[in-house]
Amino acid sequence: QVQIVESGGGLVQPGGSLRLSCAASGFTADGYAIGWFRQAPGKEREGVSCISVPDGTTHYADSVKGRFTISRDNAKNTVYLQMNSLKPEDTAVYYCAASRKYYSSTNMYAAVGAYDYWGQGTQVTVSS
Repeated sequence: QVQIVESGGGLVQPGGSLRLSCAASGFTADGYAIGWFRQAPGKEREGVSCISVPDGTTHYADSVKGRFTISRDNAKNTVYLQMNSLKPEDTAVYYCAASRKYYSSTNMYAAVGAYDYWGQGTQVTVSS
């Protein structure tokens, strides 16, 4: 049974950091492209970052470039999203997703429709 569980969200002050974890079970995460998305109240779900297969190429939304870093730990079957210099506009529910599809261009994984499996999300609130 495929399962994705996000963790690491919470309340942080502007300028602070959080590390989100995406733990996969029922499949080997290094065989799937993994994406992080977020959804703020009243807004559509948007792509934040993704890491492709097989070469691990990464892609970031312009709004998080230079502040967020996506990485894999294959031994733990886990993907991380390190978020630094957080801003109030980063407040959202963050979701992890896995894709069995292959795209030659990593930015194709920025789309919600590219993914087959989703986690339940973890809340990130950036506020003083």
